[in-house]
Amino acid sequence: MNTTTVGAHLEISKCAIGPYCQKPNTSSASASTSRRHTPLSLNLRKIETKKCSTNNFACLASGNHGEGLTYKEAGVDIDAGSELVRRIAKMAPGIGGFGGLFPLGDSYLVAGTDGVGTKLKLAFETGIHDTIGIDLVAMSVNDIITSGAKPLFFLDYYATSHLDVDLAEKVIKGIVDGCQQSDCALLGGETAEMPDFYANGEYDLSGFAVGIVKKESVINGKNISVGDVLIGLPSSGVHSNGFSLVRRVLARSGLSLEDKLPGESVTLGEALMAPTVIYVKQVLSIISKGGINGIAHITGGGFTDNIPRVFPQGLGARIYNNSWPVLPVFKWIQKAGNIEDAEMKRTFNMGIGMVLVASKEAAERILSEGETAYRIGEVINGDGVTYQ
Repeated sequence: MNTTTVGAHLEISKCAIGPYCQKPNTSSASASTSRRHTPLSLNLRKIETKKCSTNNFACLASGNHGEGLTYKEAGVDIDAGSELVRRIAKMAPGIGGFGGLFPLGDSYLVAGTDGVGTKLKLAFETGIHDTIGIDLVAMSVNDIITSGAKPLFFLDYYATSHLDVDLAEKVIKGIVDGCQQSDCALLGGETAEMPDFYANGEYDLSGFAVGIVKKESVINGKNISVGDVLIGLPSSGVHSNGFSLVRRVLARSGLSLEDKLPGESVTLGEALMAPTVIYVKQVLSIISKGGINGIAHITGGGFTDNIPRVFPQGLGARIYNNSWPVLPVFKWIQKAGNIEDAEMKRTFNMGIGMVLVASKEAAERILSEGETAYRIGEVINGDGVTYQ
């Protein structure tokens, strides 16, 4: 089982088929600091597309304000990402899951890697750096729990042109918080100081998580059948996808990150920077009680592209419109950007960050247990996702 995520984050995680490999010794003009290293590394392939059309909000704001904005116009072409995945699949057959699986005795190691995309741009603008590390951890651990795996450890990569120790400490504190929420160890990481490579005060992040699941307990979608119920777990907001389009909408709106989200008590910056929900403990608890046949992490590609990834061929999803509360931040994004419904559903999580495909019995149990969850749809014969 391998990984493909198309959208703001295009990721391909490939199951290792060769032996473990030593990290090669390299030398360059940049300074790189390993905070801790293990001697062996999983051979995990990662390809990402995180496109920023420009750093200039005034430039982003230019254009015909009467036309609806799209993710592609904001600089992220999901269809191009899909085409790249198709080509890579010819070289590495079997990709498509949210995490890469590596057999180990009676278990699988499940690995995932990701970043936080252009949400970093808003961190730089708002000065909110202490939660972006939570986003980083969330993006990887939420992927690997879709296979039923318990996260074991996490590693991070922090790169900047000039190391601001106080700033880096804030970021890594968020990573520590995310690992605590995930009940996994921060095993190590790397800090790279690369002069002239990033703008002053800016940095980039990536993260890597590894978990484990018994082979007989792996969740791979094979048991999904017509009539299974789709249960949605609420998100905290935009999470860590779609920010290239968010930034374009913000520029068009004429509002600043310090302005209030219309109709709400929080600022736009606070609403957009709300950290990604880490679903690890909640989802693993639900899985332990049985009846979960598939899990989709709603990231880049929204409902439209992510839910079908867990389905066997010939099955699709029917999503019930108005079956959960759409968060105010999404209503503002759609109105301010004049964005069509289909574009919203293929770009954002719309208030649902994780979708469980459950038997009818399990669905009733989940909905009656007290934690917020919504019956958002069902499995049907067909392909893709339909809305009604």
